[in-house]
Amino acid sequence: MSFAVIARTVVGMIRTTIFSLAVLCFDWRIGLIFLLGMLLFLWVNSLLLKKSRELSPGRLAAQTRLVDAVLEYIQGMSVVRAFHGDKAANQTLNRTIEETEQQNFKLERKRIPYNVLEQIVLRVTAVAAILFSIWFFLQGSMTLFTCLMVVVSAFLVYSELESAGEMFFMLPMIDASIDRVEEIDRAPRMDEGGSVQTPKHCDISFEHVDFSYGERKIIRDVSFTIPEGTTTAIVGPSGSGKTTLTSLMARFWDVDSGAVKLGGIDVKDYVLDSLMHNFSMVFQRVYLFNDSIENNIKFGRPDATHEEVVAAAKAARCHEFITALPDGYDTIIGESGDTISGGERQRLSIARAMLKDAPIIILDEATANVDPENEAELQEAVKALTAGKTLVMIAHRMKNRPGGRSDSGTGSRADCAAGPPCGTDAAGRHLCGFCLLSEIRRIVAYCGAEK
Repeated sequence: MSFAVIARTVVGMIRTTIFSLAVLCFDWRIGLIFLLGMLLFLWVNSLLLKKSRELSPGRLAAQTRLVDAVLEYIQGMSVVRAFHGDKAANQTLNRTIEETEQQNFKLERKRIPYNVLEQIVLRVTAVAAILFSIWFFLQGSMTLFTCLMVVVSAFLVYSELESAGEMFFMLPMIDASIDRVEEIDRAPRMDEGGSVQTPKHCDISFEHVDFSYGERKIIRDVSFTIPEGTTTAIVGPSGSGKTTLTSLMARFWDVDSGAVKLGGIDVKDYVLDSLMHNFSMVFQRVYLFNDSIENNIKFGRPDATHEEVVAAAKAARCHEFITALPDGYDTIIGESGDTISGGERQRLSIARAMLKDAPIIILDEATANVDPENEAELQEAVKALTAGKTLVMIAHRMKNRPGGRSDSGTGSRADCAAGPPCGTDAAGRHLCGFCLLSEIRRIVAYCGAEK
């Protein structure tokens, strides 16, 4: 759209200029009248653009709020109905629609006087050129041929410029949208200084890490090591920073200070693709694409065979419900997987992580939405398929980790792989605990050793 507006404006300017210069060759007086009309048009148009720049950001903000309100209304429809909030939700949506409508009307009201003035300038200039050419002919200072040429050209010289002027007002609105896109594009890229790395081992280490969301400090001077092949449970209440720790491991965020290392290499030294090659993740909020079930499972490994997909689905205990669907693995599950249950989405996400077969697996409350009948089997499948891998579990309570018992970890800050045990759990199992923040209860690295 912006290219079309600019193209029509440029073409109109060039065409008007060429016409005016051509007329100058025949009669400089009429040529000056045409050029004067174009200059007056540009002056009015500059005033129009100035006003449009003032109003365009407000219009864009109102349209953004409208899109957000409509999406929120649609996505929250079940909650609205469940709590009889139709009236309040409709009022909120209607207010947003009215605000957008007012912004658009305001823009149009400010635009119309300038557009009218532009048209008046062009019409008056064209009429003036015709009247002057007739008067010059009657006075004997212009030939009949030149007079007729001016009369005909007066209706053509401003035609392209006239139509372009109607669209020129849109340029600042387009600029406001492009500015927002460019703001995102100017955001610093995280892996510009990295390179393809292949770690010799998969130990994960935090070295005096600090991290904040804006001004809010989340992680302060945290140091610990997760040895390769161990299972680590990060336990704590909501908002305590558990998911933040795993996000820093996969470099979804960069630390404020300190270093996060994978295999002894700072994650900042990896290209993101080579870093993520080492991680499979199951998020608490599962996102599935509007595609077939098989393609969703294969997302981490597009070259996987159908047999490998089925094997991963069986291991994640989702093969039975998939085969019960009308098209089986070819069933299209809709946007965000809304056509299947939350527990089924979670199991598909686990199958996707298993199929990727990365050396490090991060499970963020992976069994939170799984029904009790399948939870025990699913936990056993996770244990079997993650054997020999580095597993990081996020949980609000210890019973959510693989194994199912509620254990407690105590001890001083220590490195489990580097020295003697620093504590045992209720079952006499060797563990080490790290005090991270006052809000996080414990991070426990289970090494599999028995006391």
